[in-house]
Amino acid sequence: MLSIRARLTLAYTGAMMVTLLLFSAALLTVRRMTLMDELQQRVETVANHAVRAVNLARSTGTEPVIAQEDPLAIRSVSLRMRAFLSMLDGYVLVQDSTKYDIYASNAVLALSIEGREQFSNAARAAIANAAPVIVATFDGDVLLAAREVVLSNDARYRVFAGQSMDAISFTPRELVSTTLIVTPLLLGVSMIFAWVIAGRSFRPIDRMVDQVEAISDGRSLHRRLNIGAAGQELARLALTLNEMIVRLESSFGALRRFTADASHELKTPLAVMRADIERTMSPLSSEVERAVALEEALQQVTRMADLVDSLLTLARADEGRFDLYREPVPMAPLVREVVETARLLGEDAELEIDAPVIEDADVLGDVTRLRQLLLNLVTNAIKYTSHSGRVTISLTRGEEIVTVEVEDTGIGIAAADLPFVFERFWRADRVRSRASERGGFGLGLAICQWIAQAHGGQLNVTSRLGRGSTFTVTLPLAGAPGSGMTGEYIAIDSNAALDDGSAAGINRGVNQNVMQSSSSA
Repeated sequence: MLSIRARLTLAYTGAMMVTLLLFSAALLTVRRMTLMDELQQRVETVANHAVRAVNLARSTGTEPVIAQEDPLAIRSVSLRMRAFLSMLDGYVLVQDSTKYDIYASNAVLALSIEGREQFSNAARAAIANAAPVIVATFDGDVLLAAREVVLSNDARYRVFAGQSMDAISFTPRELVSTTLIVTPLLLGVSMIFAWVIAGRSFRPIDRMVDQVEAISDGRSLHRRLNIGAAGQELARLALTLNEMIVRLESSFGALRRFTADASHELKTPLAVMRADIERTMSPLSSEVERAVALEEALQQVTRMADLVDSLLTLARADEGRFDLYREPVPMAPLVREVVETARLLGEDAELEIDAPVIEDADVLGDVTRLRQLLLNLVTNAIKYTSHSGRVTISLTRGEEIVTVEVEDTGIGIAAADLPFVFERFWRADRVRSRASERGGFGLGLAICQWIAQAHGGQLNVTSRLGRGSTFTVTLPLAGAPGSGMTGEYIAIDSNAALDDGSAAGINRGVNQNVMQSSSSA
């Protein structure tokens, strides 16, 4: 397989060869046309001189034709006119009104009998005072011009002038020989220049390939390609590759964090289960101790099942295999249902659950996923709101959107942590969250963001540390642009719907499993 440099060199050489051939053909054509024009002008000049000789003989008082006493004798031109016509070059033929040849030049007389007869017949058939025509004879082609002269005594003479076309050749020998000598030299020089120029052009690409090979090991993704003084196209290529490397670095980092977090989440329950099983298998354990160990192991199995189920849901969402069934959903009854559930969940902490504004509004969406979205936000707010705090839930309708706000007076989120709240396995209180009652997997807010974006909406957060957080969900009204189709299953492309690696999960209801699968913020 030839390299691109070799293919470019061959292509340039082939183009040069075709150009030279076309140039040679055009040059030969133009040369032939030029020679043809010159020959035509020469023929017309000879014909005009012959006509002038006839007119001059008459104007000097002599007849162009010598008077003959014998009417059967061969007629001929006068000696003076013959002397003038003999100085003309090429084929010259003069006929009288009876179409008898009264003068023929030496070139005509030198023709063979068949050629002279053919020339005379062509002369008689030629149209007088018209453009020269090419006449084919046995001795070669002749360019022939015919002129008619009418004297004052109504005497008519026809004058024919011709030139051989042997001087005109479609491929003149000198030009062809020159082309055959110069063309190989030009092709050789052009091939050398093409090889050198292609090599210089691909030198930045070679450097770029070396840099990419050094980066592609996965441990040097922090490096970037040097754009330098490359051309515009290569600069764009380097910039595009740098952007791709940035995305790869982010993806590799997210994958490493995801693997580490998932491993850490599985490590603790596995260790607990191992200890419980060893305690159960011990012959010194009592029935009560075995029952407690089995119950604790069952809790850990349930926790791991929730985590695996959430991870499976994330994988399906990333592959775009998560379906939503969209239908008109009244948001007011759904929000009231979530408010009642929140009041039940907040009783132990004596939280005040308030819903000052609930307006009527319909959206096109999956009612199960929308309920999951609101419950995740509400349970998340309840977990991080201190005793006797307040959680406010509101539903307002705009011209084209529906806005749901969940505001709490909890611990809040630091400004430095706000860009990461929707990442998988992220927690605000990383030290206490696993061991405390707020323990969870850190997937809830990622789930919420995916649901909002899958419905054509957005999920935003504002927070101040120690003063609480406000999560705002905006969804398009039913019938508004981006609201989707009614009563139709649609597959959500998670790559388009998700930002920063967030994905969907499954809310299992308002119970301990929901609390475990929700994210801490």
